[in-house]
Amino acid sequence: MAHYAEIVDGLVVRVTVVNNSVITVDSVEDGAIGAAFCHNLLGGEWVQTSYNGNMRFNYAGVGFTFDTVRDAFIAPKPFASWVLDEATCKWIAPVPMPSAGGPWAWDEDTESWVAV
Repeated sequence: MAHYAEIVDGLVVRVTVVNNSVITVDSVEDGAIGAAFCHNLLGGEWVQTSYNGNMRFNYAGVGFTFDTVRDAFIAPKPFASWVLDEATCKWIAPVPMPSAGGPWAWDEDTESWVAV
């Protein structure tokens, strides 16, 4: 199954599934066919996404941004202090999460990980 995200003003508003038989031509999957299929059926602008993370860095979720320059789906920023890792298009804390103990939760007020 192929997955497609509807984009409105740069934001993902919904994600849908398209059967591979719809996007396969001569035994080759074509994402553009799926995007056109979604557009013809539901209207709007559609971009393919993948659970495997093998395209556009992250699987799209409602509320994610679609960055056309990076060709990436980016989750909402979880905390003001976190920064975007350009290599993965994932948000990272200014302090790495401890590898021992935990579980851990981010405390934005102290900009540190606290055991919960």
